[in-house]
Amino acid sequence: MEELKIQDEEKEPRSLNFIEEIIEDDIRNGVNEGRVHTRFPPEPNGYLHIGHAKSICLNFGLAKKYQGKTNLRFDDTNPVKEDTEYVDSIMEDVKWLGFDWEDRLFYASDYFEQIFEYAMILIRKEKAYVCDMTAEEMSETRGTPTRPGKESPFRTRSVEENLDLFTRMRHGEFPDGTRVLRARIDMASPNMQMRDPVLYRILHAHHHRTGDQWCIYPMYDFAHGQSDSIERITHSICTLEFEVHRPLYDWFIREIGIYVPRQIEFARLNMTYTVMSKRKLLELVQEGYVNGWDDPRMPTICGLRRRGFTPESIRNFTEIIGVAKRDNVIDVSLLEFCIRENLNKHANRLMAVLNPVKIIIDNYPDDQEEELESVNNPEDESQGKRKIPFSKTLFIEREDFMEEPPNKFFRLAPGREVRLKAAYIIKCENVVKDPITGIINEIHCTYDPMTKSGMPDSSRKVKGTLHWVSEKQAVKIEVRLYDRLFIKENPDDIEGDKTFKDYLNPDSLKVITAFAEPEVINAKIYEKYQFERIGYFSVDKDSTPQNLVFNRVVPLKDSWTKAEKVK
Repeated sequence: MEELKIQDEEKEPRSLNFIEEIIEDDIRNGVNEGRVHTRFPPEPNGYLHIGHAKSICLNFGLAKKYQGKTNLRFDDTNPVKEDTEYVDSIMEDVKWLGFDWEDRLFYASDYFEQIFEYAMILIRKEKAYVCDMTAEEMSETRGTPTRPGKESPFRTRSVEENLDLFTRMRHGEFPDGTRVLRARIDMASPNMQMRDPVLYRILHAHHHRTGDQWCIYPMYDFAHGQSDSIERITHSICTLEFEVHRPLYDWFIREIGIYVPRQIEFARLNMTYTVMSKRKLLELVQEGYVNGWDDPRMPTICGLRRRGFTPESIRNFTEIIGVAKRDNVIDVSLLEFCIRENLNKHANRLMAVLNPVKIIIDNYPDDQEEELESVNNPEDESQGKRKIPFSKTLFIEREDFMEEPPNKFFRLAPGREVRLKAAYIIKCENVVKDPITGIINEIHCTYDPMTKSGMPDSSRKVKGTLHWVSEKQAVKIEVRLYDRLFIKENPDDIEGDKTFKDYLNPDSLKVITAFAEPEVINAKIYEKYQFERIGYFSVDKDSTPQNLVFNRVVPLKDSWTKAEKVK
């Protein structure tokens, strides 16, 4: 292995997170011959969310930084809850985020035979026994953190009897739930994980990879650390909830006598206005509160992708929030900031009107049409310019006009001038209202033909600039205005007899018909745009040439405050 060069911190100071400090210390001391080999070990029992994205970026990022390797390993030890659908979605998410496990795709089920042999070693060493207690009986005798548990009456079975029963368990002689294999550790341990935990249970269930080959399956805690050992992982990076499991993992490794990975725990991602529990996300899907795992309101990676987030924005987000040793809560506005920053640089601009009111320019020739020019992306000159049709009748946003404007309202009002983006200065002369409702149907204006780009008065200044769309060439589009899924900053903070679902945002999705400039017909699925003065939008996968569908990724500015918006 080529020697890794670590920066001299005295010459080139930089800030390292605590995991990088551990890794660099290991490299300096020649631990594992200087190797860095991490893994991302998801359970294939659901779709990944933004919290998993942090772990993906961390594990793959560390390996890349230290010229190491990362495995993608599915910890598939529970066939009742696992499915190839989840396996496929997880691989798609990891690839979309920009990471490659190359030829290192593994499954805990690859090691079922080896893990079974590890269990046999523990039995022979009198460190494991077959227990006939029910789950309820084991729970009752487990004790509490301040009260020791009671030993199982089957704890003193002989090695021969345990080997015989465990082998018969494997051969399918016993029904589900009748027997388990437990570790013989310490029922008085202050660490509840060490109180004779279950290693194997009987499950006559079809496994998505091994089929019906097995009817006993290792518990996650027994398979996880051993899989790391088999793969010779150097740094097993886990979230903080596994810290209390580490003594158990170490006990297994020590008693079996195999290679020792180093486990390091970091704080999982918690985010405002979001739930991260797979169980709760599954409830939202199954009970129809959202339209599937990839609903753009969901914090799942596939949901964020469909909404219009980019892998670059998510990687940048995980870089900014960093790695901590203590749990904290990240404001979701930081994630929204990252996508705004990314799309501001890369998204081309379009004009679209979401809540239209008609503008009629009285002194513009009735039959005249012209093409004006506008920059596609002011942040990227290479994107060039586009032609925008202009005519006598236009649409502007209804919110951009007020009959009796307050101070500092610099948009259109009676007698007031504004500039139309990439076009002329217009002046409001009068309005036409519906005689029954009083709603404004038309705004009549005049324009100054000398104020277009290239004309003598093109530099004349007015305080307001509005976006617009020519009525005649306007393209109807469906716009899905997505917002945060919850109205409470911490939906897990339940009050009274409520549930987290009582804090769902009733306005998290509004579907409207809007009008856009004709350039929009060239939009491709997942292509991103900035609708000028409104926000960033992405073409949804439901979009067709006959019905263009756009998802709002984020508004141009954060309209939420830190105050909880509980209704």
